Amino acid sequence: MRKTMVRSMKVCFMLLCGCALAACGESSQSSSASTTAKPESAPASAPAKPASPAFAAEENAWRKERHDNLLKPDGWTSLIGLHWIQLKAHYIGSSPGSGIRLAKGPEKMGLLQQQDDKLFFTPERGVVLTLDDKPLKSRVQLFDDKSETPSVIGFDDGKGKITVIERSGRRALRVKHADAETRTGFAGLEYWPADPSWKVDAKFVANAPGKTIPIPDIIGDTNDVPNPGAVEFQRDGKTYRIEALDEGDGSLFLIFADRTNGHGSYSAGRFLYADKPDATGKVVLDFNRAYNPPCAFTSFATCPLPPPENRLDLAVTAGEKQYAASKH
Repeated sequence: MRKTMVRSMKVCFMLLCGCALAACGESSQSSSASTTAKPESAPASAPAKPASPAFAAEENAWRKERHDNLLKPDGWTSLIGLHWIQLKAHYIGSSPGSGIRLAKGPEKMGLLQQQDDKLFFTPERGVVLTLDDKPLKSRVQLFDDKSETPSVIGFDDGKGKITVIERSGRRALRVKHADAETRTGFAGLEYWPADPSWKVDAKFVANAPGKTIPIPDIIGDTNDVPNPGAVEFQRDGKTYRIEALDEGDGSLFLIFADRTNGHGSYSAGRFLYADKPDATGKVVLDFNRAYNPPCAFTSFATCPLPPPENRLDLAVTAGEKQYAASKH
């Protein structure tokens, strides 16, 4: 049997610490970036350039959308559980005797069974549940997030949702609830001042078709992810490089660490999306929209971490700061 949940949480802690140390003590492996030791704190940055009303309005609109998405009833702040499916059968519910015990929900919800690499769920008699928004009364097959039609079990009048995720051959129940304390007690987001100088033109350097890059994640797995190329940009006369990932929608997904990690920004790095390059290979990187991964808000996420190639010897004093509730 693969790693238990306890093992996964230990690995999660080690990875978070390792990533923070790497971001603080390791420089980028790109030959184009200089290599210097990490100081005790991030260096002071130059004052932000004044933002025009139009630029500020665009950034504020993006921040509002970011905030609203996090606080959706089934947004990332609503996570209340991540339960790895280890046995052939698990009883699910919030009662102490449940094999998979939920933080919220019916005391007895039903029976989860693994058979021939398929997953089935039989609801407890009398409990009110839905499957994909339709009443759930009998045994059904559940489909994970790699399927074209992932299953969603609803409970507590739709406040609670259970989905199945698959990670490196393992499956788990991801549980969300609109009344999660991480949602109802959300502490808000903080940002560096919007700065036009951190919206930079970058050059896309394409890789050979089919290239992948190993990406570690916070639960201890490593996955090969499509790596169509890298983006190169300049800051203060130096060139920096970030390997880009392809999630299949044409945009570029960047997972990077920088010298603010643990010194103003989240210790395990940040995410950034960019539109695909134009015909000349130009890519616009707006670091004002760099944001925290879900694991900054909950311990029940499975976030990817920055690969070594994306650890920048640069203080990116732009974008989302460390979440207030995770500072202590």
